[in-house]
Amino acid sequence: MSSLKKLIKKYGHIWIMAYFAIYLPWFLYLEKHVTTHYHVMHSVLDDWIPFNEYFIIPYFLWFAYIAAVILWFFFTNREDYYRVCILLFTGMTLSLLICTLFPNGTDFRPYVDPEKNIFAKAVSLLYATDTCTNVFPSIHVYNSVAVHIGIIRSEQFKNNRAVRLISGILMVSICMSTVFLKQHSIIDVAGALLLCGAVYPLVYTPGTQRSHENDHESVLIR
Repeated sequence: MSSLKKLIKKYGHIWIMAYFAIYLPWFLYLEKHVTTHYHVMHSVLDDWIPFNEYFIIPYFLWFAYIAAVILWFFFTNREDYYRVCILLFTGMTLSLLICTLFPNGTDFRPYVDPEKNIFAKAVSLLYATDTCTNVFPSIHVYNSVAVHIGIIRSEQFKNNRAVRLISGILMVSICMSTVFLKQHSIIDVAGALLLCGAVYPLVYTPGTQRSHENDHESVLIR
């Protein structure tokens, strides 16, 4: 019993992951029911962006990127863990709410020959399993920016330029992958950036920072 109490005390902050019991059913419901009669997200800029199957690499790295940052903070810094989770989950909830009230999707996915190369095959599998609906704002983009914010606002990485640089490059490449794979419109990317910009001050306001942090620190890259 004593060991259990110690375990709960040490890792009790895992409770916030119960959020996925709400998020996943909601997301799957939208994927199943938003199939027709949705607003098509499209910009002339989308027509200028060429399809490139090699961007499937950073697109799939998104899963490892998000999970790695959450797990790192889970085991090393509870305060950073809560902040990045709140930033992530608030945006994800608002994204699903937007898709619920404003059904949306894209209509410009190209034909991809799965026999061309392994990357094209991966894209064709992605298209087969992931619908082209519920795209605005892009959760891929929002989450990538959110975890990057978590990294650069963490004292652990304040002087670690390598980690911050790698995170920044990965974040940008993931954001780019969403449009180069024709998964999202540039409008979806812009919407995700605006949403993250709106939610960010609610989580990382000067009043919530540690007393030894300066209020004038920059938001994304210091």
